[in-house]
Amino acid sequence: MTSTFSGLEPLSPLARALADKRNTFEKTFGYTTVEDLLFHFPRRYLDVADISPISALEIGEDASVYARVERVSERRMNTRKGFILEVIVTDLHPTSDSLLGDSEELSLTFFNGYQARKDLVPGAVGVFSGELTTYRNQRVLTQPEYTLLADEEEAAARPFPIYARKQNIAQERIRTAVSTLLDQIDQDSFPDPIPQEVLRKHGYPDLVTALKTVHRPDNVKDAHRARRRFAFQEAFYLQATLAERRAANSEERAVARELKSGGVLEAFDASLPYQLTSGQQEVGDILSRDLANSKPMNRLLQGEVGSGKTLVALRAMLQVIDAGGQAVLVAPTEVLAQQHAQSIAAMLGPLGMAGQLGGAETATSVELLTGSMGAAAKKKALLNIATGDAGIIVGTHALFSDIVSFFDLGLVVIDEQHRFGVEQRDTLRNRAEVTAHMLVMTATPIPRTVAMTVFGDLEPLVLQGLPSGRKPVKSFVVPTWNKKWLTRMVERMSEEVGAGHQVFVVCPRITESDSASKNAEGKGGDAAQAQRTTVDQMVAFLSNRPELKDARIAALHGQQHSELKSSTMDQFARHETDILVSTTVIEVGVDIPNATIMAIIDAENFGTAQIHQLRGRIGRGGLDGTCFLVTSLEQDHASFERLERIASISDGFVLAEEDLKVRREGNVLGTEQAGSRSTLKELRVMRDAALISQAREDAEELISRGSLDSYAGLRAAIDRWFDQDTQEYLERG
Repeated sequence: MTSTFSGLEPLSPLARALADKRNTFEKTFGYTTVEDLLFHFPRRYLDVADISPISALEIGEDASVYARVERVSERRMNTRKGFILEVIVTDLHPTSDSLLGDSEELSLTFFNGYQARKDLVPGAVGVFSGELTTYRNQRVLTQPEYTLLADEEEAAARPFPIYARKQNIAQERIRTAVSTLLDQIDQDSFPDPIPQEVLRKHGYPDLVTALKTVHRPDNVKDAHRARRRFAFQEAFYLQATLAERRAANSEERAVARELKSGGVLEAFDASLPYQLTSGQQEVGDILSRDLANSKPMNRLLQGEVGSGKTLVALRAMLQVIDAGGQAVLVAPTEVLAQQHAQSIAAMLGPLGMAGQLGGAETATSVELLTGSMGAAAKKKALLNIATGDAGIIVGTHALFSDIVSFFDLGLVVIDEQHRFGVEQRDTLRNRAEVTAHMLVMTATPIPRTVAMTVFGDLEPLVLQGLPSGRKPVKSFVVPTWNKKWLTRMVERMSEEVGAGHQVFVVCPRITESDSASKNAEGKGGDAAQAQRTTVDQMVAFLSNRPELKDARIAALHGQQHSELKSSTMDQFARHETDILVSTTVIEVGVDIPNATIMAIIDAENFGTAQIHQLRGRIGRGGLDGTCFLVTSLEQDHASFERLERIASISDGFVLAEEDLKVRREGNVLGTEQAGSRSTLKELRVMRDAALISQAREDAEELISRGSLDSYAGLRAAIDRWFDQDTQEYLERG
């Protein structure tokens, strides 16, 4: 491939730059521009000096050999159409005694190796990689990957890159294409989007130098140093975008809701039968100061399941109510909205009964608004919200409707932030004449570096500790193939029911026809192969166990009518049901202090954070809680090991960090797609915490001098890097 182009620009058409009429790289990878291919970085580097001689290789290991093709033969297959290509190579490793003519040989076998037949002619030099096996007492690499080199001088000159490839596109073709482009870019045609003062501050190379070093390094250390620049670039793009969003938010104005004495908050604090934890007091003081400011509060409140986030949020709402405003709590499901409304009303007692017999003098009122409410009830709720008679409004997505009009909205509280998008949150905030304060809550622990990377428009707060009396839940993995353990789990359920306690059983799907439950599909990484027991099957199983013959068992799932869901949950809350078999509809917010056992069936179908959320539903009343993670997987399966890791760690933040280390962060920003740089390729949010902080500081300084529009190259590069998927993901942040 040759080119008549010079001075290639990032968006120059790739096919034209390579004189590639077949659009090979577009068809294979989806790449259409020069920039696309140049950011197809090597997945690793090979240095022939680090490759072992053939004689040192062991059977069963993944091996790479540096060798020359000596002879080639092929034969037809006996049992099916096609041919077997056998290639004999001799070792070119420096320790191989090729001068004496007795260099080690190795056989390479290819089934229907059409491309190999073209490439691997006698005299060809390359590196061949695959698993070393034996066949008829001969050592063999079967269907190996290979990278051809021009000659032995090229191999000795520098490490050579190994690229991710598809559809058998040869390594040599990728290297040749990349090299063709690298020879035609310079700093004038390929300007660096990162300001020079930022690069100089940290000693990072310019873009063109870094690209050439990544693809054609003199040594592997240089390549990795250059890749650090691109890790910083990803962090800087993210942080610049988030810094600009924070700057825009800082221009908005809110009504300062100052703390007042003699109001409902003071009366509520006096009525509490327990002391606030130090964590609740500390976080409450921070929120109180934020609410008293005319700059809109925009906080992300994290806390362990059961740490008392709802209480902290309620106290913030009461401060706003004392200052003459209204507060909204938005929940992702009707079940959870109803639970929140009931628990807030119960916590407030007479302080939440304004206008009712027995209501306190300083009382406010709690109003519920959901989509399934009857017309009369909904009309009454809307009227109370519009007139200001409702101080605290609890609801679902119904609150986003245009028909909802607020009297004086001062605070929006979002429960479980990942269920709502930024646009939805802003829909509510903008209902106020001036911007309302915002408190976003999550019980899904987010490592600090992830919060900085993805949720950078929200100022994080962590609620430390658990309220007095809460105990960590003990978790155990129960393999279904161990009948004794399975029987013992059912016996423990029976014992707890007999002691007057209650049990949750969570299933990944509802019925046999519910083949891809939205609640759990794919969360555990092996869901496509794992079993998915249904709610119906589990109800039948438990009902037929003699140990549970007297237990009252009920089912709860998202496909039930809202009235049935509500009544089922109410019956469980009143202890008219002993065992509740459900989907993950009970994942967040449901508060049953008497529940002491949870069994998560086919637990490999659920994500790590989801399991931690679920087990937080038990042991909430000062009682010991036990969670069983039930799986049919074998003990040596990777997902079985993951479940054991979850069972051994009770701290959600530690668990989140461990999970992130295992999963890596390549997909932190959304769905990875061929040809897309929307995901983090070089940046690792756990490894690169210092680098992310560095990028955040640099981005803040940059934005303080003006918007990104002042840096046209940076703006354009960010817009290209943040494709639609990434933008939508961040908007959901």
